[in-house]
Amino acid sequence: MNKTIIDSFAQFARQLKSTQVNLYLFYRTVKQKPLIILFVIYSILFNGVTIAGNSIANPIMFVTQFPIAADFVTIGSTFGNHSGEISVTGRGGDLYIRYTDGSLRNLTQEAGFGMIGFQGADSIAVRDPAIHWSGTKALFSMVIGAPAEIFGERNFFWQLYEITGFGLGQTVVITKLANQPVDYNNISPIYGSDDSIIFTTDMPRTKNRYNYPQHDEYESSATNTGLWKLNPTTAEVSLLQHSPSGSFSPLIDSSGRLVFTRWDHLQRDQQASPNNNIDAFNYLTEPVDSSAPRVNNVLEIFPEPRGEEVDLLTGTNLEGHSINHFFPWEINQDGTEEETLNHVGRHEFHSYFNRSLNDDTNLQEFIPGVNRPNQNSILNTFMLHEDPNQDGRFLAIEAPEFATHNGGQIIAFNLADGDRPDLVTVDNITHESTRDTSDSPPPEHIGFSRDPITMNNNTIIASHTSETRGNLNEGTRANPQPRYAYRIKTYSMNGSGDYIPSSPITSLGNVTISYFDPDVLVSYTGPLWELQAVEVITTTTPPLTSSQIQTPEQLVFNEENVNANQFKDYLSNKNLAVLVMRDVTTRDTTDKQQPYNIKVAGQLHQTIGSAGKIYDISHMQFVQGDQIRGSGGVTSPDNGQRVIAQFLHDDNAMANNIPFAAAPTGSMEVYPDGSVAAFVPARRAMAWQTLAPDATPVVRERYWITFQPGEIRACGGCHGVNDIDQAGNPANTQKAEAFRALLQHWKQNLNTFLFSDGFE
Repeated sequence: MNKTIIDSFAQFARQLKSTQVNLYLFYRTVKQKPLIILFVIYSILFNGVTIAGNSIANPIMFVTQFPIAADFVTIGSTFGNHSGEISVTGRGGDLYIRYTDGSLRNLTQEAGFGMIGFQGADSIAVRDPAIHWSGTKALFSMVIGAPAEIFGERNFFWQLYEITGFGLGQTVVITKLANQPVDYNNISPIYGSDDSIIFTTDMPRTKNRYNYPQHDEYESSATNTGLWKLNPTTAEVSLLQHSPSGSFSPLIDSSGRLVFTRWDHLQRDQQASPNNNIDAFNYLTEPVDSSAPRVNNVLEIFPEPRGEEVDLLTGTNLEGHSINHFFPWEINQDGTEEETLNHVGRHEFHSYFNRSLNDDTNLQEFIPGVNRPNQNSILNTFMLHEDPNQDGRFLAIEAPEFATHNGGQIIAFNLADGDRPDLVTVDNITHESTRDTSDSPPPEHIGFSRDPITMNNNTIIASHTSETRGNLNEGTRANPQPRYAYRIKTYSMNGSGDYIPSSPITSLGNVTISYFDPDVLVSYTGPLWELQAVEVITTTTPPLTSSQIQTPEQLVFNEENVNANQFKDYLSNKNLAVLVMRDVTTRDTTDKQQPYNIKVAGQLHQTIGSAGKIYDISHMQFVQGDQIRGSGGVTSPDNGQRVIAQFLHDDNAMANNIPFAAAPTGSMEVYPDGSVAAFVPARRAMAWQTLAPDATPVVRERYWITFQPGEIRACGGCHGVNDIDQAGNPANTQKAEAFRALLQHWKQNLNTFLFSDGFE
């Protein structure tokens, strides 16, 4: 073998070791050169080259958790997994670190937390480790305590902690974070670029205990209320994003965006429709205490009825609306500019959804065609993680809502800041069969994965169970035998191009644990789950992102001689934002499920996508998410409420908006150029719909959106354009006349505002 070939072999062997290239891929590349194969095999055998992703180049921090067998609003569920109650979050797990030599260190135990055997007052559960940019400290959540006796205390809450000293030879120190919400479940903490603490909690948006807990939009189960921020300097805890059904797994990506998974379920209450009313009722206003007025009805005004509500749809042209998925979302680190990641939508990811109206032949049920770039349809994106080797490439889990403890198929997609969402494609990392349960699985179904990450050396690791059937407790409540056993493993590609797991990276054995649940003594011997692995490494701190006034709106400020900073300060003082829609007659070219031939009533301005019916619009009607849907009956209601939509009525917004004559409740006029502008409440979920002159809704928003105090949010239209609109035009950049009129109205009333508020 000549020296050139030998040098080439050696170089490739080094690459193989550093990048974890799969040997099968190498073989496919050089299958005509058997000498290369022989040399690589020689290198592997005699020079220590590791193949197939088995090398762990940096320490790994992870948690162990008691394997709760049930999978509805428990610690391992897709939603409602935030509670620290003993019945849904067992005790006995710990925070670990695995060093590169394979050695393990129980960090919580070293710091004096946790118990062995019976889990009493000092017992713990842990979750959600997140490493600081320096690699020298980390955040995690921990709940402490369990009932010491049968029917004992049940109020236990997840709280935020910081850990230092986990390097080799260092002394571990764990500190509870000051100024976090007390007696609420605070989970999923991460560091912001400015070292603020971003997390989710079930503290109500109102911070009023009577609104606890917020019920989700699906099963009316308790949920977290969105993303919150703890400023360690000022001790302020503020709401970044209000989520009526919950937000999950936040991260700061390489471009500084705050990326997270959000549960999108903006539809009418399936637990309280006219033909399915289970002791539900409405409060007249968002309640503050037990004296809040309530009525024995379940009226809703937005969006349109669900398809199952036949009585409400009969005699209308409505198809009925349902939506239920877990999508990737983004906001700036100050909470502004909330939208799906890069404005990606159902048209890019989903395989089907219905049209809104049944009497317009232009409107179509959505079924992706062969020309859509993404040919791998998905429904959910759980447990997002950005690949550290490729900006904007995200791993996620596509999983069913129930039965797998949030385990499923590992997928990946690229949506770097600025990428066109309509060009996104989904890659199947594990085989597509791994997204669903099966009692008779195909050979490709290797079980379920969760918590996937790509390490700096391109190795993929995740928690894995080889079980393919749905979850089940094969024991009893007192002596559980959970079907699933999640272990952290490395993954490598097989000969078919699918990633499969290898051996576990840990050697933890069985534990023996008991605790009161709270009225049953639970006894368990077996393995704990290994979850939520994170790589302990120094990373570059991403930029701190915030909103900027866009050029068209800044030009209007200049032309109207209004100081934009003074205006934003006024908004912040009033807990308001301003929403500017430059042309609400425009729609994305792919959106054929709602009306897209739109004309401003009584004006020449219109945007037409095809021949056929044209819809006149005169107003944009805003709705705010109010937590007013009660359960349990009017006389003795359950704790907490569900969010439902109510026409805009926020006092500050109504006092500042232009009082249009004869406008439908909560609505602003559409101006002759198609623009709309309005003051809207901040830190509260909002949505909207265009109205015909007779107040019939035409195009409805399908997502809740939150604005921040002082935010000036501008968009091309009410349903954004990814590349071109329905008429083939790019996104609108005109100076909105509605915004000009709003500024003029504000200036004319400025002296009154200054006098009443002491604003300077």
